[in-house]
Amino acid sequence: MVSVREAHFSDPHFQLDEWVTRYISESSEAETLLALIEQVELLIGQKKEENVSVLKRAREMIEILAPLNMDIETLQAAILFVVFDAKLISLEDIQERFGSKLEILVSSVETMNAIGALKVGEHTRNGEPQIDNIRKMLLAMVEDVRAVVIKLAERICLLREIKSADEDVKVLIAREIADIYAPLANRLGIGQLKWELEDISFRYLHPQTYKDIAKQLDGKRIDRETFIDNFVSQLQARLDKDDIRAKVYGRPKHIYSIWKKMNGKHLKFDELFDVRAVRIVTDRLQDCYGALGVVHTLWHHIPREFDDYVANPKPNGYQSIHTIVVGPEGKTVEIQIRTEQMHEDAELGVAAHWKYKEGTTGGKQSGYEEKINWLRKILQWQEDVAESGNLVEEVRSQVFEDRVYVFTPSGEVVDLPQGSTVLDFAYYIHSHVGHKCIGAKVDGRIVQFTYQVETGQRIEIITSNNPNPKRDWLNPNLGYIKTSRARSKIQHWFKQQDRDKNIIAGREMLETELARGNLKIKDAQSAVERFNMVSMDDLLAGIGGGDVRLNQVVNHVQSKLRTNELSDEEVLEDLVKKSHSKPVKKGAGQVEVNGVGNLMSHIAKCCQPVPGDEIFGFITKGRGISVHRADCDQVKELIRVHPERSVDVVWGENYSGGYKIRLRVIANDRSGLLRDLTSVLAAEKSNVLSMSSSSDVKTQTATIELELELYNLDGLARVVAKLSQVDGVSEARRV
Repeated sequence: MVSVREAHFSDPHFQLDEWVTRYISESSEAETLLALIEQVELLIGQKKEENVSVLKRAREMIEILAPLNMDIETLQAAILFVVFDAKLISLEDIQERFGSKLEILVSSVETMNAIGALKVGEHTRNGEPQIDNIRKMLLAMVEDVRAVVIKLAERICLLREIKSADEDVKVLIAREIADIYAPLANRLGIGQLKWELEDISFRYLHPQTYKDIAKQLDGKRIDRETFIDNFVSQLQARLDKDDIRAKVYGRPKHIYSIWKKMNGKHLKFDELFDVRAVRIVTDRLQDCYGALGVVHTLWHHIPREFDDYVANPKPNGYQSIHTIVVGPEGKTVEIQIRTEQMHEDAELGVAAHWKYKEGTTGGKQSGYEEKINWLRKILQWQEDVAESGNLVEEVRSQVFEDRVYVFTPSGEVVDLPQGSTVLDFAYYIHSHVGHKCIGAKVDGRIVQFTYQVETGQRIEIITSNNPNPKRDWLNPNLGYIKTSRARSKIQHWFKQQDRDKNIIAGREMLETELARGNLKIKDAQSAVERFNMVSMDDLLAGIGGGDVRLNQVVNHVQSKLRTNELSDEEVLEDLVKKSHSKPVKKGAGQVEVNGVGNLMSHIAKCCQPVPGDEIFGFITKGRGISVHRADCDQVKELIRVHPERSVDVVWGENYSGGYKIRLRVIANDRSGLLRDLTSVLAAEKSNVLSMSSSSDVKTQTATIELELELYNLDGLARVVAKLSQVDGVSEARRV
């Protein structure tokens, strides 16, 4: 049956301090809680009716949580969460007034609201942001189970408050709680909350069935209570006589569990074996089996109704011996036998030992072991929800199946993609940890760098004093890393290590190219700012490392220093005359200038535009119109210096000549790579003018330079797309 809270807040004689000490035995903790309640009352005021309602709910939360052995921080956070949920206080205010610990706990409870997304249907899913919220909720649940317990208590308060609400509202809320929150309480083993969540939800969802069972229970209540009292007295006397230290008492039957058994076994109420129930709580484990022997000696038991959950605990940790005997008058009685510790675990679940989660004091489990246990229970809970048909497949795959949740030695939860290795874990912690990694332990056992971690494992990274990454770690075929985060950090480290070599190489390359135009490297100083570099060394390192294109730097330097060229007035005047004297129409030339074809023009070598590219023209000295791509850095600089020489050009309609295009393909070096690339080019009927390749043994990558003859932009885009799809190709682009 549903439990009833004892405080009646409308009582004019209600004394807050007496009520607090009733639930908090430790005087210092009682004073702390009382002080917080008084602070909250002053903060939000008690005159408004809605604020009074909030305070009542906060006090009711204490009545639910205090018997669960929760600590003072949990009780404080429960009160603050109710006020925060009513939008009467912000997280920033909580942190400022009550400290960061309580603010973090209240925030963790808030993330539990993502549970509602687990019921989202196919047509109402919100995509990746929603999945991220559910993942955060899962991590918060594992990180601090107190957030879960507070949320469960808040749901009980809500169920009690909607007693007089519309039927639709009650059914909607009860369905969510029955499908999601009650299974969660069950998986965490919190029996006190589980039964209440189930019974009230059942009352709203099946009101007539609930009333029928309640009526049958109440109709025979006096006879049943008399029978149980006599049964308990007889059993207690026999246990005392046999020196078995145990307490015997009748226990209430919950209406939902009765209905579930009737429905599952297709039985009528009168056919149930366990309407009459007794519990034996012993001091020691051996006394459980001693008590069982006494019970089976006194009364005949029904073999098929016997379960030993002490030897074989339930997945949520529940332990107890269940047996059904045929007692006096031929009436069946269900008997549960457990120790005091088992009883506390069954009623409080993870909350029973929560106070020990901070460390290993008192011989209890360490923090990370507790969290691993909670994580396993929470993952089992999501399977329960999935079986009820309310967990969308996308959430299952992206939150649970495609992720692993592992722990640091201090118990912090780390969320990684499925298939991540211990090296991925190391780089997730910090780049320095990854760089200095020389070994790893999983649950205390040394493993290889390629070991793929699994949910619930404890990972410890062994480091050296000096960083020493290996280039083999970047080889995807060797399986050292999976995440892009780890790969980028390793690549950055090697780039930094190769900086000196890249500066030397970049200087040599730039000096060689500039020398062809009788220029020196000091003339390239303006390129430092143009390419967003801090110093000349940065620019040279970028050229040497391939991050900055050499031809762009040279073109920029040449355009900056081109000061002796004169305007070609004749060309400009002729162009103006022709453009005004002839109608604008598409001609047969390769390009048209301001609507006029057959003017001398040539394709710029710096950017090599093809039909379909957006283009721009620049009037040169004696060579006609130079045609550039609109995004060409050189033409932008030329037009900035000589804006009067810029002209609009378009592709001629009937031009069918081919253009030379250079492509660069970067891929994992493997056997058959060139064969696959040339097969793609052959299928696309691309004319290959030249091809060169180079490989880097250290990074296991190959760079292929291609010169093709193409006829339009669509053909170029198609070839690039096809090349990008070849197995192992990481980049295919025009240069």
